[in-house]
Amino acid sequence: MLKAYKYRIYPNKEQKIQITKTFGCCRFVYNQTLAYRKDIYELEEKSVSKTDCNNYCNRELKKMYEWLKEVDKFALTNAIYNIDAAYQKFFKEHAGYPKFKSKHDNNKSYTTNFTNGNITADFESGKVKLPKLKEVKTKLHRKFNGEIKSATVSQVPSGKYYVSILVETEHEELTHTNESIGIDLGIKDLCITSDGKMYENPKIIKKYESQLVKLQRQLAHKVKRSKNYYKTKQKLALCYEKITNTRKDYLHKTSHEIISENQVIVSENLQIKNMVKNHHLAKSISDVSWYELTRQLEYKAKWNGRRYIKIDTFYASSQLCSLCGYKNIETKDLSRRKWICPVCGAKHDRDINAAKNILAEGLRQIA
Repeated sequence: MLKAYKYRIYPNKEQKIQITKTFGCCRFVYNQTLAYRKDIYELEEKSVSKTDCNNYCNRELKKMYEWLKEVDKFALTNAIYNIDAAYQKFFKEHAGYPKFKSKHDNNKSYTTNFTNGNITADFESGKVKLPKLKEVKTKLHRKFNGEIKSATVSQVPSGKYYVSILVETEHEELTHTNESIGIDLGIKDLCITSDGKMYENPKIIKKYESQLVKLQRQLAHKVKRSKNYYKTKQKLALCYEKITNTRKDYLHKTSHEIISENQVIVSENLQIKNMVKNHHLAKSISDVSWYELTRQLEYKAKWNGRRYIKIDTFYASSQLCSLCGYKNIETKDLSRRKWICPVCGAKHDRDINAAKNILAEGLRQIA
């Protein structure tokens, strides 16, 4: 199994310069390769393979621009492979046509491959060895065992540097259980389970909203590209980073608990892209981050031998009585949080009843 371990690194001045050079060279090669492929297709109507692009870089670009030889060769090769992957996605999945990269983009990263021990992690000294950078001070908070495959160096908008080491390792599955659970995703609560447990929605953006507004107002009054502009921009990036990290930490704890306790997990397959078009709920839906929760549940279920099922978007989980199956159309009104079944007389909490129906539908699909 391939697993990535992400650590924060603390490069010195020379290493920072080398990392910045590598970011720039990778961006340059990416843009040059994209232009090359575009020109060949427009002039000769021929598609260009990633091997041809790699040869173009080694035989022509490196001769024309000597400074490309100053950075890690694997980083440039992976930049070429990234443009090829973008083309494949464009043709197969009908995604957007690949775009040229700007030096003002917030996402800065490059990937290098392992060969002849050029990437190592020393947990005792707290250092990671990387090509062209040599040993970099690192906060190695988690140990790993296995064969290193590659490493991705990145810089986030707040200015911090990270390395993500891809390792081929063995994963020990969590102990299997006989429990099954249905999950109803919500806004007031993050999710409600079929056994009545409610996971709180921390509403992280609301906690930092006043701070964000203040920083964004300050940024708007700064002269663009000035020193004060970049200082305020970094403060704003740190605030957003804190929101993202707090949210992810909470979602990881929630998903781990659900996966640990249950063998079968069933949830809704919500069309989030369509739901955020509702301007009254868009902010709350984005803050609660349903997609990230379901993504974590999906890959953690695969790792630990669990069954994770998503039921159809249009399944009327909130309208059905979980005991007798009667369909109550009146519950389409979202303000009705509790109702009594007119057939069997069962008293229902809207969300718990929906979670029970979601679980029943998931178990029916398995059967």
